[in-house]
Amino acid sequence: MMRQYELVERVKRYNPATNEALLNRAYVYAMRAHGTQKRASGDPFFAHPLEVAAILTDLRLDDATIVAAVLHDTVEDTAATLDEIRELFSPEIGALVDGLTKLKRLDLVSKRAAQGENFRKLLLAVAADVRVLLVKLADRLHNMRTLHHMRPDKRERIAQETLDIYAPLAGRMGMQELREELEDLALRNLKPEIYATIAQRLSDLSSKSERLVESIEQDLTAKLAAQGIEAVVTGRQKRPYSISAKMERKSVAFEQLSDIFGFRVVVQTLSDCYSALGVVHTSWPMVPGRYKDYISTPKQNDYRSIHTTVIGPKSQRVELQIRTAAMEEIAEYGIAAHAHYKESGRKGEIGGVHPRLATESGAYQWLRRTIELLAEGDSPEEFLEHTKLELFQDQVFCFTPKGRLIALPRGATPIDFAYAVHTDVGNSAVGVKINGRMAPLLHELVNGDEVEIARSDGASPPAAWESLVVTGKARSAIRRATRSAVRRQYAGLGRQILDRAFERAAKSFSEDKLRGALPRLARQSTEDVFAAVGRGEMFSGDVVRAVYPDHKDERRGAPARLPQPASTDGAGRLSLAKDQTMRLTFPEGSTGEIGRTDGIPIRGLDGDLPVSFAPNGGAVPGDRIVGILTPGIGVTIYPIQSAALAAFDNEPDRWLDVRWDVEAGTSERFPARLAMQSINEPGVLAQIAQVIADHDGNIDNVSMKRKTQDFTQVVIDLSVWDLKHLNAIIAELRGKRTVNKVERVNG
Repeated sequence: MMRQYELVERVKRYNPATNEALLNRAYVYAMRAHGTQKRASGDPFFAHPLEVAAILTDLRLDDATIVAAVLHDTVEDTAATLDEIRELFSPEIGALVDGLTKLKRLDLVSKRAAQGENFRKLLLAVAADVRVLLVKLADRLHNMRTLHHMRPDKRERIAQETLDIYAPLAGRMGMQELREELEDLALRNLKPEIYATIAQRLSDLSSKSERLVESIEQDLTAKLAAQGIEAVVTGRQKRPYSISAKMERKSVAFEQLSDIFGFRVVVQTLSDCYSALGVVHTSWPMVPGRYKDYISTPKQNDYRSIHTTVIGPKSQRVELQIRTAAMEEIAEYGIAAHAHYKESGRKGEIGGVHPRLATESGAYQWLRRTIELLAEGDSPEEFLEHTKLELFQDQVFCFTPKGRLIALPRGATPIDFAYAVHTDVGNSAVGVKINGRMAPLLHELVNGDEVEIARSDGASPPAAWESLVVTGKARSAIRRATRSAVRRQYAGLGRQILDRAFERAAKSFSEDKLRGALPRLARQSTEDVFAAVGRGEMFSGDVVRAVYPDHKDERRGAPARLPQPASTDGAGRLSLAKDQTMRLTFPEGSTGEIGRTDGIPIRGLDGDLPVSFAPNGGAVPGDRIVGILTPGIGVTIYPIQSAALAAFDNEPDRWLDVRWDVEAGTSERFPARLAMQSINEPGVLAQIAQVIADHDGNIDNVSMKRKTQDFTQVVIDLSVWDLKHLNAIIAELRGKRTVNKVERVNG
């Protein structure tokens, strides 16, 4: 374990003016707080924060960051408090430690939700101070180095989380060395046999190729020197994870890989980069399609370099990266290198191209876009999904007609491009021109495309787009727009229902009056009330009574007993079989009369009345329902949210208040109808049918209508046990990539 004086000495090597008293105070405080705590390895727990601090001293970070690393587990794992840390050290250090402390006692339904919420908190803290991320990555790196002491299930979970989130995040922040070590450690724990095999192959190859690597280094250095270019040429071997990923991606064996070795050429100036490139390309033949200029178009994490592949000495394929010393520092340390510039006052050119302050780095710009997703109220799981989408993808670079550079994940479409420009552009996009020619909105963009989005003010994004885009920002915005559109529809319906309800009650209605009743309705706005009524979550009568507390609704009805399900005829229409009689059960003491609000009884009934379901959509237990009486025929049961009920608004004497009387665990099924939009692909209907079958639903009728070249409208009548059963089927269908929209039909 690192001693107190050793920590101070490590910091003093790069910062002679360090605050030794602050470092010593943090060391003693953390050591006492952790006390006799042990890690899974049996080592003192305090050794872990010291190792994290040691990693950060290699990045030459400031005193506050080193102290935060030493203290980062105290609040989470000891009796220490944030208030105490703020008082003993500083508010700045307290904020860093707070950002690194996991949320406790999360009332979330899944570990994935907890993971997403903690990651949300971390990135919010990172957005305020990037040093939080540097400590977190160092913390994860040391945990991965000692992961073999954990039990297998926990080891696998942490390694997968590292591969999914933290390694890509380190890459996005430009910290390539740290990313590669995290990836290798994750592979070692997730697939130990593959890691061991590749590591052994690389070791054998390295011993055999040592002279070849030296020969290429010397040859290339001499050729550059002959042209007056001072350069440092170093060869390096690819790492096991990189080899494994390439073998899997290209479906090739280890022996088929021809670019296991790469060479880095570090020159003095920006112009030397292109001069060196000329020397390389005139000395050896270039491999077509293997040239990339990240100096003129830097990556989002500020990485700048020229990449090229040539057929070098002894017909060996050689990968080359050409960059300046400043670019090399950014490539190695990423966003941590910006701290060096900030600390040393070197705020001019970073990488020799564009002047940019540390807080305006490309990595930070990406991070701010990611944080935008947080502000939109997505669930923790959705945020985690969107962030992983952003982290994993490679990039393509496209341009607006005015020359603005837009970096997107590989596989992105013009829809993703539109949302990258601005959310309003994406929401109103109706067409696109790529390089001056009309193209589909689902066209896959490639490097160098000039993209011009055609817009319409009245347009809104189809829900189908959500499953077709690749960026988290686009997916989140589309989902948000869809929710808003659905909410507006429900609010419009709810307003109509309330207008009629107040009219029937002979009461005047206005939003001002409704606004005064919001506290009684436990809603924040009138729009919330309209939407709740439209969705059937709130009774219109409750709203009338909330606005007019003295109002009494004299309508009283009878509960409906529905012991038998309706069946369907051959055309898929709901009907009642001759031997199926459903009964309305009246309250005890009833004489077989159904009370009316106007006092007019209906007589001549013996207690039995034929009952059927709404012909377009049915009803299932769990729905709030209403009965519509048709003299001489019987009662038709509708869900309260059915649009068909509007036809009976002017006939209140036909309305019956009914309820379900179905025993729990019944095997009886009830009719429902689903309308969905699917992508035109072979096997889509089979996938839909399989989902319904897997949930033990029964399909009664299917109709399909092709709406466009890409989409088909599918309507399915099915039988289910209850609303929970139906919702489970809908949720599963909505998760299918080929199904863009699923809605229940309440005809």
